[in-house]
Amino acid sequence: MSFPALHIDTIGSQGQDIVILHGWGVNNQVFSPLQNALHQYRVHYVDLPGFGLSPNIDGDISQWVQALASQLPQQAIWVGWSLGGLVASQVAIDYPKSVAALVTIASSPCFMAREENGSTPSWSGIQPEVLTQFSNQLNRDLSRTVERFLAIQAMGSDNAKSDIQQIKSLVLSKPLPTQQALSQGLDMLAQVDLRPKITQIQQPWLRIWGKLDSLVPRKIITSLPSSDDIKDVVINKASHAPFISHPDEFLAHLLPWIIKYG
Repeated sequence: MSFPALHIDTIGSQGQDIVILHGWGVNNQVFSPLQNALHQYRVHYVDLPGFGLSPNIDGDISQWVQALASQLPQQAIWVGWSLGGLVASQVAIDYPKSVAALVTIASSPCFMAREENGSTPSWSGIQPEVLTQFSNQLNRDLSRTVERFLAIQAMGSDNAKSDIQQIKSLVLSKPLPTQQALSQGLDMLAQVDLRPKITQIQQPWLRIWGKLDSLVPRKIITSLPSSDDIKDVVINKASHAPFISHPDEFLAHLLPWIIKYG
């Protein structure tokens, strides 16, 4: 199956390939503050389908993952923030040769809170009515809906106001996401549940969390797999965007890990 070409900014011509995926409502510009620190690698900053300068891709997470795996180098370190972490985790499961190692930032294998269901335990996450509300608002006012979601991402952070401003100024340098992409992304946040498959991730895995994150509670750490090649880092005063609010602390964990597994 062929897909339209995604917009990927590749910076650097040598060293380990690193793929970076952004979250819902934004685009790859949100990672521009990290570019200097990663200059010695070949970093592929991706606009997810329908976000930034990338065209829409019909379908669900499977089609997005297939398109990404077919257009990016194999044996890369994949770094995904929020929704991007869910997508990167699915790539690691479905296309293990693409992913040499995985980094998820403020992400979860299942974003929506779930009640206990038979043998499946309850799960902490975003309340279903919050995602329903965003979904309904998308049809009325796309830009305001995105802005509201950005505000939630910084809630709890020491520098919430400046964090929101920084994220907004970075992402507004590109076009707003398409309504289709935002709707697909919300569906993924509401419906995708990788918990039954998460043990299939055999690659080294760094998980970075914000202690004050109101969208992805750090208490889910105890329900996730653990091994010698899995590391959890909790950034104490960060919320949902630790690479924006605490870039030095974030990089102090990310860079040694890339050196170790790159």
